[in-house]
Amino acid sequence: MASIESYVDHLVQVILYDGRIIVGKLKGFDPRTNLIMADCVEREYSTEAGVEMIPLGLYMIKGDNVALVAELDEEKDSTIDYSEIKAEPLGEIHH
Repeated sequence: MASIESYVDHLVQVILYDGRIIVGKLKGFDPRTNLIMADCVEREYSTEAGVEMIPLGLYMIKGDNVALVAELDEEKDSTIDYSEIKAEPLGEIHH
């Protein structure tokens, strides 16, 4: 838990077990990895179109849905043109 604490008030990317990718500012968490995030978007990848950014706003993610939490470099992330990226969406993660 100490490592996730350093992500509070930073831009993070969360990959969920169902394959969704959520990006936003981490505002809080608890010992079960329940997350509260602000200014969230879901990044939906496609092989035909660029990445669709679906606005979610303030968002809570239940900890048992979280596969990965990673801090993003805001400066580098802002330089990426996601409308040009074409990729297979992530599949469901089985554990």
